[in-house]
Amino acid sequence: MFPPFPEEQAFEICKKIFKNLKNENLFLKQISKESLERKNQGIMIGVLVCKDKNSKIKNLVTVSGISKILQKKESIDFENEKNYIYVEPIVSPQEISSALSKNDKQIHLLTEKINSLIKERKNSSEKTISTEEAKLKQKRIFLCNQSLKNVYQLYNFYKFNGKIINLTEIPTKKLPPTGTGDCCAPKLLNYAFKNSLQPISMSEFFFDKQTDLKNIKSIEPCDERCKLILPEMLGLEIIYRDKNLVVVNKQSGILSIPGRGPEKEDSISFRLKKLFPECIDQPSVHRLDMETSGLMVLALDKETHRLLSKQFEERTVKKEYIAILNGIIIKNNFENNSYIKWQTEKSGIMELFFRLDIENRPHQIWDEEFGKKAITEFEILNYENYKNQNGISIKTTRIKFIPHTGRTHQLRLASADIHGFNAQIIGDSLYGILNEGERLLLHAQSLSFTHPISGERMNFYLPPEF
Repeated sequence: MFPPFPEEQAFEICKKIFKNLKNENLFLKQISKESLERKNQGIMIGVLVCKDKNSKIKNLVTVSGISKILQKKESIDFENEKNYIYVEPIVSPQEISSALSKNDKQIHLLTEKINSLIKERKNSSEKTISTEEAKLKQKRIFLCNQSLKNVYQLYNFYKFNGKIINLTEIPTKKLPPTGTGDCCAPKLLNYAFKNSLQPISMSEFFFDKQTDLKNIKSIEPCDERCKLILPEMLGLEIIYRDKNLVVVNKQSGILSIPGRGPEKEDSISFRLKKLFPECIDQPSVHRLDMETSGLMVLALDKETHRLLSKQFEERTVKKEYIAILNGIIIKNNFENNSYIKWQTEKSGIMELFFRLDIENRPHQIWDEEFGKKAITEFEILNYENYKNQNGISIKTTRIKFIPHTGRTHQLRLASADIHGFNAQIIGDSLYGILNEGERLLLHAQSLSFTHPISGERMNFYLPPEF
């Protein structure tokens, strides 16, 4: 996972902590039973540098897991000790043990029965697992997952806006791995957001007795656990960040920029300014529709904004989108459509003309005389069966769009309008049908531009979840 905040300032403190651990001014105290697989292994230590409401620096420090805490010798005065705050685990070992104990006895009994059946099977040279053994294993899996859910219900995280989210409310394809919520980053950010502290710099390092100071390095938050939680806590999934710009994976259902009225304030730009308050008032360089997900670049300073905007105007920024259309798109069905020029059996380019429907904002309508030209390159990738929320399977086309212009709702119209493919993007609330529980299946998967300051060509690729 890309580090969400600059690391340099926090890493300097990490090095001080490392030195104090090595000379034993600081030590790691065991507060609960350590698992056998973790015994004698090292540990992650994290630092989050923050500012309070009076712009005073507060250095938050924590360790990963729940079995150890960082302490200092009583006789040692730690440098600027009042500025250091040790962050405890979000959930205590005692609370976790209590949540697990509800099913512990049954799980142990099932394990004994399973082991007994396995032993009998091996002694009899039987290779096939019996129905009884299979059922017992399924029951054990169910109880283990239930125990995990009991634990996860204890984990409440403060978000960037002061609101709280429970771990069980974070959408995941499967149960999060054990220990989710016990890494350094979520602990540090939870404490900061709970206490209205503004994060400035964050870094983590791995400590063990063998490592030397010259070998320690700043380590980014982990993909396995932190990547599940941090985007929800931060309000943004940060794909890349430097002192000039930020690239995010915009989630479906949020505005790119604030709308009119306080109820429409929440947006990607608003959230960026919450995390980086020194950025410009209007960081958005381009927009994605509210329902569209994918890659979006924002500027942190005026000069970066100006130069990036110029690239969009001059069309040197390259973008690719993936969409799923309701229906099968075949070249033969469009032989009489003069607005679509096929280059192969599955690719081509279309030129359409649209303008705003003044009486039905924000809809766009066909107008060949006064409309703006929208040029879209396309490539059919696959034909698929899509099962909607009602359980009905429909035939769809997965397609790649490369817009050469940046018109409002360009790709939605290229799909749904009769002059285009006449097949709505699945979940299109404006030009098609949005069923309950669906989202617009349109995603900006590729973004390429020249870094305004360094001159380096930046290429980002993020395939859709659908």
